[in-house]
Amino acid sequence: MKTHSITEALGLIFQGIKQLKTAFPQKKFTIDGRLVGDIGEIIAALDYEIELFDVIRKGYDGQTPDGRLVQIKATFKDSLTFRSVPDYYLGPKLYEDGTHEEIFNGPGKLIHDRYSHRIGIGKNLLSFPNADLRLLSAGINEKDRIPRRTG
Repeated sequence: MKTHSITEALGLIFQGIKQLKTAFPQKKFTIDGRLVGDIGEIIAALDYEIELFDVIRKGYDGQTPDGRLVQIKATFKDSLTFRSVPDYYLGPKLYEDGTHEEIFNGPGKLIHDRYSHRIGIGKNLLSFPNADLRLLSAGINEKDRIPRRTG
């Protein structure tokens, strides 16, 4: 890749970040690793009944109107990460064209129990295949999911 191409591509990325910061000033959208997470949180707050926390809270990104605490982990990859066991876990997969899909929506304990054999589960940052999490999520009762916004 030529230097000019890199310069142009980075310019577009930072132009997009500037637009995101203007639209959602409560998020930082830093390029050093928080960008995907912040985008995922905003998408979750727009699509689901979640109010994002203004300040970072260990293990949680937001709360539902009925008080359920939610951790949001977004990815562009074929796996989602999981460290602690949150009350509720929402995992969207993002695509380069701006679309996204729900991979997991439900109690974090279900992921923990499904992978209890993995060394470090609930303590270390581990990755789990989207395909497995999608199947696990499919069996979750609607009342145990974070509700989508209507209207």
